[in-house]
Amino acid sequence: MNLFTELALAHRLADAAGAAILPHFRTAMDAERKGDASPVTVADRAAEEAMRRILTAEVPQDGVHGEEFGVSEGRSGRQWVLDPIDGTASFLAGRATFGTLIALLVDGFPVLGIIDQPVQRERWVGVTGQPTTFNGQPVQTRRCRELAEATIATTGPHYFTAEEGDTFMTLAQQTDHRRMIMGGDCYNYALLASGHLDLVCEAGLKLHDFAALVPVVEGAGGTMCDWNGEPLHGGSAGHVLALGDPARLDDVLEAMGGAHNHAH
Repeated sequence: MNLFTELALAHRLADAAGAAILPHFRTAMDAERKGDASPVTVADRAAEEAMRRILTAEVPQDGVHGEEFGVSEGRSGRQWVLDPIDGTASFLAGRATFGTLIALLVDGFPVLGIIDQPVQRERWVGVTGQPTTFNGQPVQTRRCRELAEATIATTGPHYFTAEEGDTFMTLAQQTDHRRMIMGGDCYNYALLASGHLDLVCEAGLKLHDFAALVPVVEGAGGTMCDWNGEPLHGGSAGHVLALGDPARLDDVLEAMGGAHNHAH
């Protein structure tokens, strides 16, 4: 699958989103509240609109699944999945750890992903069958000899149910928990791809939260799956694991209490 044209398009989408987002970063703005009470900003909408305009003009046959403006079904078996600002709370707090996520799914599976941090001008790109790059240079995850040495990250305990939180803490206690990272959203997966973190564990993610991460992490030598060790796809329930060293997967699943079924 040669995704040369699609990759060029994805870069233009990321550029357009960044241009829409940057004027609003660290400005006083009122966050509206969506039904699920997550803050939605002017920047979020402007960035998604900018990306959708390009897609409608250039690949009208492809589907588009965006966080802000829903799903438009395509007829090509291909779907662009957009999250203009992943990490809205960080964005509103003036933290440059949010990112724009762009993914291309073919028949429900992510084959291309971009994590873009426009403030710091950092861009991670993953394409199936190619090494992941950070600002054009190949990056690799790091090896992790044992779970006790692993640095684990999660966006925060408030995203877990009580049961999920217990499962997470059971796992975290078997890692080097003094170095545990809280907060970070998509940025943690980017750091894992670049070899700075070993493990990310989250629940409650939607397709637009995780689709772009998979090609980035896997192209850097890591692995992503759900809490049962199954591959992530359009129908996944949102329990997400990312490992820099795939050799630790069995240890992680065992530490989480065996692969008991977390599907809702």
